[in-house]
Amino acid sequence: MAEFSLDLTEDQITMQKWLHDFSAEVIRPAAHEWDEREETPWPIIKQASEVGIYSVDFMAQQWFDDTGLGMMIAQEELFWGDAGIALSIMGTGLAAAAVSANGTPEQIGEFVPAMYGTPDDVKLAAFCSSEPDAGSDVGAMKTRAAYDEANDEWILNGTKTWATNGGIADWHVIVATVDPSLGTRGQASFVVPPGTKGLTQGQKFKKHGIRASHTAEVVLDDVHIPGGNLLGGREKLDGRLTRAREGLKSGVQPSMATFERTRPTVGAQAVGIARAAYEVALDYAKVREQFGRPIIENQGIAFKLADMKMKIDASRLLVWRAAWMARNGKEFTAAEGSQSKLFAGETAVWVTEQAIQILGGNGYTREYPVERMHRDAKIYTIFEGTSEIQRLVIARAISGTYIR
Repeated sequence: MAEFSLDLTEDQITMQKWLHDFSAEVIRPAAHEWDEREETPWPIIKQASEVGIYSVDFMAQQWFDDTGLGMMIAQEELFWGDAGIALSIMGTGLAAAAVSANGTPEQIGEFVPAMYGTPDDVKLAAFCSSEPDAGSDVGAMKTRAAYDEANDEWILNGTKTWATNGGIADWHVIVATVDPSLGTRGQASFVVPPGTKGLTQGQKFKKHGIRASHTAEVVLDDVHIPGGNLLGGREKLDGRLTRAREGLKSGVQPSMATFERTRPTVGAQAVGIARAAYEVALDYAKVREQFGRPIIENQGIAFKLADMKMKIDASRLLVWRAAWMARNGKEFTAAEGSQSKLFAGETAVWVTEQAIQILGGNGYTREYPVERMHRDAKIYTIFEGTSEIQRLVIARAISGTYIR
């Protein structure tokens, strides 16, 4: 077990600088263009693949960093560059995390590398859990998976929504209900390979923020996939369903297994956005003059910046704590993962708003990046568990009570 430390290793420092330089030189200069275009930035994803950032090797190296901090550092630096582009680069990681959390070793070895492809043939993956009537309420999921024993196939039907890379991805991980009578305990995850008939893109959403990241519905109409594409395998699913029907503990619900693994990384993304906005506001306050002096010399501005810095650092500490705990097998007895995502997400919204206020009228225009950063930040109180759901999770953990 790695000791918790705020001192980064030499490898972590080198990686941090490498990603920071990529963000400063490649991502940030292109941020405004791709935000306006509202399209997936394929050229930048390809560049990231060519230098080794968008690759299963890089992602695995960060995930399995002994300290647990590798992926947190990576997320913060890339999202410091731009949230929409960074999410396009990192979006496949959510599907890969779903396979890693729920799949067998053989499935992980087969599916995860294929989801990234190669620099000459870049692939994308999408994780599809939310539905039009089942967002926070995953128990209301209507997508069904039926097993065809004669052909050893699963047949999927339903509609998913809010899927990052949905429809344009080569690989889709679908959470579906196998036994509706069991609610969330009757759900499982399935991998849909490229070119599978019956899977199509539905509505593409035109969003308030993270516009360079593709978000869409995914429609499943009699989608046939091999029996071996059930994550975890048939035997594990049958055992889990049997325990659930007998009222016994049946393991972690598939969507929750993925979100618990990724929640601190989402917090790290929010820290990157907040830090970027803070730095813009700090630099601006040092050079912008009103009444014959830089505005940072006014307490009203200086105190805002002090609070911004304090909340960003506190967010990072919560994220790093949760990541270290997860990597070292520590139980989240007080929902530490949810704490990190909740606090960092709300901090990002607050910090970016303060940055706009410090820049005044300039901050409200698209000539300055804080306007975009504020739009990007808002999703962090919504996706992968709303702030309200995070508070519910934390309250249940600390009270031992099933609070509704």
